[in-house]
Amino acid sequence: MAVALIVAAGRGERLGSAMPKALVPVAGRPMLEWSVAALREVAAVTQIVVALPEGLLDAAPAGVVAVCGGPTRSESVRAALRAAAAADEIVVVHDAARALVTPALFSEAITELERSGVDAVVAAAPVTDTIKQVRESPAMRVSATLDRSRLWAVQTPQVFRRAALERALAAPAQLLAAATDDAWLVEQAGGSVALFAASAENFKITTGLDLQLAELLLGRRERG
Repeated sequence: MAVALIVAAGRGERLGSAMPKALVPVAGRPMLEWSVAALREVAAVTQIVVALPEGLLDAAPAGVVAVCGGPTRSESVRAALRAAAAADEIVVVHDAARALVTPALFSEAITELERSGVDAVVAAAPVTDTIKQVRESPAMRVSATLDRSRLWAVQTPQVFRRAALERALAAPAQLLAAATDDAWLVEQAGGSVALFAASAENFKITTGLDLQLAELLLGRRERG
């Protein structure tokens, strides 16, 4: 069985909202509630813990455990994991900003971890754009064009064996602050991580344009 942690403590400045991003309405409900609703349809998930901004724990949907998030993403994950039931050996970590996640994607991630011998599995989509690496000086001077056939854009959910995630989150504060995802911390701790293919529709809502697209796609889902 699994416990699910939702990271929802970000301020979301790039979205241009006066409220925390996870609480911004999307297609008729707060962004956070889309991920909670999807997780509630996953039989393997026994508990949902949400990391929210301080002072906004009452905004959590009914039936979930709410904790105060930390100053960095990984510290929010650590706070949520500490509040999770100790009996669950699989931990699902998901960003509330990926509101288009489906129950099927959560289930597939859990199955992939159980099937594999790795410490973590990560949803990801193959990169379709050409990616160029640049130097800082002279500014924006191209130094290499990367082989996109070997590049994947990482998403959430990311699913972990609990012991591996706990070891990774025990890293020093400066390493936690540098992490953009928890799988990287597992890699830094010597753990093994595998990817599995997910749809590009599972995108992260970051800008106003992303929000408009999410409204369109989620509204279409609601209409069937």
